[in-house]
Amino acid sequence: MPSISPELLARLKSLVSRDRLVRDTVDLCSVYSRTGEAGPALDRLAEILTRDGFEVERPAAGHPQAPAVAVRLKSGKPGPTLQFNGHLDTVHLPFVPPQVSGDRITGTGSCDMKGGTAAAVEALRVLRDCGEFTKGSILFTGHDLHEAPWGDGRQLEQLIRLGYCGDAVLIPEYLNGCIPVVGRGLATWRATIRRSGPPVHEVMRPKDQPSVIDAGAELIARLRQYATFLAGKNDPVAGSETVFVGQVHSGEIFNQYPQELWMEGTRRWLPSESRHIVEQEFRGLVKQVADRTKTEIVIDWFPVRDGFQLEPDHAFVRAFQDNYTATTGKSLEFGAKPFCDDCNTFWSLADIPGITHGPNAGGAHTLEEWVSIDDLCRVAHLYAATAIGYCVA
Repeated sequence: MPSISPELLARLKSLVSRDRLVRDTVDLCSVYSRTGEAGPALDRLAEILTRDGFEVERPAAGHPQAPAVAVRLKSGKPGPTLQFNGHLDTVHLPFVPPQVSGDRITGTGSCDMKGGTAAAVEALRVLRDCGEFTKGSILFTGHDLHEAPWGDGRQLEQLIRLGYCGDAVLIPEYLNGCIPVVGRGLATWRATIRRSGPPVHEVMRPKDQPSVIDAGAELIARLRQYATFLAGKNDPVAGSETVFVGQVHSGEIFNQYPQELWMEGTRRWLPSESRHIVEQEFRGLVKQVADRTKTEIVIDWFPVRDGFQLEPDHAFVRAFQDNYTATTGKSLEFGAKPFCDDCNTFWSLADIPGITHGPNAGGAHTLEEWVSIDDLCRVAHLYAATAIGYCVA
């Protein structure tokens, strides 16, 4: 699939407004929107789009306290629908207000991913105003409930089930060093090990009472063996499946026989695996430990996303790569996706090809978020060019 003409590329670039991108990013970042509480930020996004003349839909998608935002840009002629999708919720850290300094916008959500979402909005404007978007359509969506563990992706899943999905999707997260073609699924888990009986001094403990610490040690040892087994389930790009223990806690003081121990960790799997089989296998292993140690072990299992795959020869991928090269003079290698994002959901739930590609940015999930203004402009230009290359060319 050929890239679009240099003349049209130049025209699209001329329509990207740096000042408008700064304004929108700062505007969105000015609204505190922790996961589950992104309603005011989505309202602000709807206001921005309405002010610019777009017809905005607000599907609740199972989360009425923060209705999603959807806009459709139609050419009037049949063709593919390319979706731009962004989340406006942020992790549960203290709010840092936005500031502009040189090429950077800082503040909560600037990196993850209000800046990228503003770039997608700018691409939408460019496509509307350029006069060259003559086939197909664009679907823009914004939503809440992205960031785990506070959100589980349910709002996006419901949007997809309601038909708010295109034939391909671009997601402006801050990954841009490769075209991700494979990624692992993820679940977080918490195991709580309990014994019966009251708290007791360690010298007075009943001999027939199991030790929750011994049971925890055995569970950790079994998980280490399990991790060795999982290492054999390997993808040359994505790496191996894993199980990980990140926290272990028990006891109140040094000489009280504890009643409870809890631990937390993650389980990551390859896209060929089913999340349900993964969970069943994990619970079976834990039950064996509970039965042997005569303890009660309760598992809280929190699926985050399924695995992800992208066919490198898909027409959408070719359009993206061709226009990336045309706009930057470089090409991108294919690689692995290190984290889970909404492309995983589009692929696993609707078999829609998705590319994660956003601006140069950093500090995600910290108090030091930032995004490059120059690169926001680049992403808006690339998204508009890819849309014409995929839908029109």
